[in-house]
Amino acid sequence: MRNSARKATHNRHDKTRLKTLERRYVETLQAGKKEDAAQAYRLVSSALDKAAKTGVIHRSKADRKKSRLAVRLSALK
Repeated sequence: MRNSARKATHNRHDKTRLKTLERRYVETLQAGKKEDAAQAYRLVSSALDKAAKTGVIHRSKADRKKSRLAVRLSALK
């Protein structure tokens, strides 16, 4: 039970961080800042890969989110 509680806390922290990074990325896109959005995309992409590697989210979900975020970035340019 202690392991489960510790892992659940860690996973919740990581998922919250992912949502925050994604929200900041979307806000940057909406502001129309291309360079900042590209940098924010790299941060989100890296965080999604790390979360998938550690099992916080599924690998396919990370790939799908990265793809959809990249499409939004390319539409801005």
